[in-house]
Amino acid sequence: MTSITRVPSVVAHDEIDLFAMMQSIWKQKKLIAAMALFVGAIAGAYAFLATPEYEVSTLLRPAALNDLDALNRTEVYSLPPGKALVRVGAALDSYDTRLSYFRANPKLFEAFGKAGQSPEQVFEEFNRDSLKLVQPDPKKADLLSAYVGLEMRYPKGIAGDEILNGFVQYAIENERKQIAADLKVIISNRLSELDDKLDAARAAYDAEKEGKIATLLEADNLKRAQLQDELKALRVQLKVRREDRIAQLDESISIARSLGLKKPSTPSSMASEGGAGSNIIRTEVNNQQIPLYFMGTDALEAERKALRQRTSDDFVDPQVAQIRKELLLLNTNRQVEVLNQRENEEVFLSGIEPLRAERMRLANINIDMQQLNLVNVDRLALQPVDPIKPKKALVVGLGLLVGILCGLIFAISRHFLMSHRIQSLQASLMSRSKVIDSEANLGKSS
Repeated sequence: MTSITRVPSVVAHDEIDLFAMMQSIWKQKKLIAAMALFVGAIAGAYAFLATPEYEVSTLLRPAALNDLDALNRTEVYSLPPGKALVRVGAALDSYDTRLSYFRANPKLFEAFGKAGQSPEQVFEEFNRDSLKLVQPDPKKADLLSAYVGLEMRYPKGIAGDEILNGFVQYAIENERKQIAADLKVIISNRLSELDDKLDAARAAYDAEKEGKIATLLEADNLKRAQLQDELKALRVQLKVRREDRIAQLDESISIARSLGLKKPSTPSSMASEGGAGSNIIRTEVNNQQIPLYFMGTDALEAERKALRQRTSDDFVDPQVAQIRKELLLLNTNRQVEVLNQRENEEVFLSGIEPLRAERMRLANINIDMQQLNLVNVDRLALQPVDPIKPKKALVVGLGLLVGILCGLIFAISRHFLMSHRIQSLQASLMSRSKVIDSEANLGKSS
């Protein structure tokens, strides 16, 4: 009779035996410690051998109102403190400003470059990785809480505080220059506009003066022509009168000759010459005009001769002298002469006093912005004492923690692997035991 050793049966199940697992992990504590020390050593090597990286920062706040009062009082350029801070912040974030500062200070950025890198590549890497602009939430920002910050990261051996402070001053100075240039252009445009208005006023004055002179001369010419026409007509009238007088004298001379009157006479004297014995009495009416022939031929012929020898009749009528006087006065218009002799015509321009005052004010505006304080540098960048990375204690601690985790994972994996192998071996032994039992049963039955 064959005896068979029984193999204890093992029931397979999916439950994890935590106690057994903890015992397995404890048995592998040296392995876990070794793994933790190994990873911690790697982390420590990185922490002490990696190039330290430092960080500096600066903070800008709005300038005081009185710092920008001189600029705003020009009434040409308005720049509130908040807007000035935004402008400086935009300059700090400007690619062009950063590139200009980089090109202007190549020695400060020599340590950023790597072998085989061009200056443009060095700047691109610096601009992308090293500089960062910090601003408050626009929804919550006000004038009191508004600020602009700038942070820079850099490796050991670089004067980061010098670079950052220099860049801030460079950006502020650029904005000062830009404001000065804008102010200069605006003032120049305003002055040009005022000069155009003054030129227009001068042109209007010249046109008005020329029009006034032309009006005066035209009036003089018209008056002169009228007086000349009047004088001409008057002279014709006087000539006609003289000719009429000569004709009248010719007739009177003829009558006087026929009457035998050589000397002036009167009707009464002629009546007395009629006869000695006649008693004719004639009454002479004194208020009746005596005919011209009573002047006698001698007087009449003398008058006729004088009239015929006369070359001008101007002295006969005093109106001729008055007209000649007025014509003589028209030869020189004193008002026109005074207008033409004005030396400083600027004083006669009307309505330009405000333009002159504004031009004088604009011309005296100081466009030197060197002392203009655009922002308040609330915090300058200072050389840091400790690097921001690597943080040695943190790196070593994390290394040890990662090593412990890796050791635990390895120990747990090893525990499950060994458990699986044991279960597989037990299952194999149980199957072989069943086969032997079945063979034994078959032998007994036979």
